[in-house]
Amino acid sequence: MATFGAMDVGRTGLGFSQHWMDQIGHNLANTNTVRGPEEEPFRQRLAVAESLTDEIVDTGSGVHLAGVIEDQRDPVETYEPQHPQADEDGFVAQPVVDMAGQMSDMMQAQRGYQASARTIDTAREAYESALRIGQQ
Repeated sequence: MATFGAMDVGRTGLGFSQHWMDQIGHNLANTNTVRGPEEEPFRQRLAVAESLTDEIVDTGSGVHLAGVIEDQRDPVETYEPQHPQADEDGFVAQPVVDMAGQMSDMMQAQRGYQASARTIDTAREAYESALRIGQQ
């Protein structure tokens, strides 16, 4: 782990939390996005985290965005024959977005962001204390 390893852990946590919140915002913004019958319905995107490991001491050294995957659940189809995006049978494929799940994820991402920011603050305070000891 680097000299400022705790700050690196906090920094990577902030970065991942930001990516996660960006995906959640994108999903929530498309909750009512309906596409035509020839197109795939909107599917929520899920951020996938992966732990970073320090090869020398085999300990965690942060997290990064391993990828973004789309939810593969089947869309709910509603019967709305007057809808401009309805198919020939009058059905509209609704977006695949779990609103409750997204709100729960948003709270977790926000708490992760706060914890990462606090990790950086605590590391900074510890490094400053060590510098003060060295000055005496």
